[in-house]
Amino acid sequence: MYTIKNTVTYEQIINKSRFICYLFPVKDVSEANEILANIRKKHYDANHNCYGYIIGTNPPTAKSSDDGEPSQTAGVPIFEVLKKNNLTNVIAIVTRYFGGVKLGAGGLIRAYGSSVSEALKLAEIVKIEKKVIMEIIADYAHVNSVQRILENHIIDRIFSDKVNLKAEIPENEFERIKRELTEVSKGAVETKVLGTKDSV
Repeated sequence: MYTIKNTVTYEQIINKSRFICYLFPVKDVSEANEILANIRKKHYDANHNCYGYIIGTNPPTAKSSDDGEPSQTAGVPIFEVLKKNNLTNVIAIVTRYFGGVKLGAGGLIRAYGSSVSEALKLAEIVKIEKKVIMEIIADYAHVNSVQRILENHIIDRIFSDKVNLKAEIPENEFERIKRELTEVSKGAVETKVLGTKDSV
């Protein structure tokens, strides 16, 4: 899965109608709804503010809206462009100011879909990596070796009678790192999985 790193605005005129596409990276549905409310407020005089979003993975939360356009001519093509590009944690909003010329169902589908496709060409697209959040408890005798194995994955250190480390490890490196920690400490290092997260 991928997401976008930056907010993008793209505008095009099709048969006198003005289409403005906004792409925003989002963390959750409430952030997507807040952004949508702001765009609706900004373009209160627009004929339509159609949108589609995909948020999260396994399973993702997805929603689209035609906002008064004929059924499935706006929200669905917006959503389909996001889906086809394997994107998540993104909302695409396309604002339309009607120019007096009707586009027909096919024309609307192409206009809304192309607005998002063209906007995506301006976005910085980044891969989402699944990370394992891991707690590691080590004796001071092993701490240097443990820190060397964990390299730049450590996000927290607590020093008491033992050293308690928290690390975020890419899922594809997790088994190797866990094995190396066991080998270097001859089984003395305790490890515990605290959960997983999506990260860019």
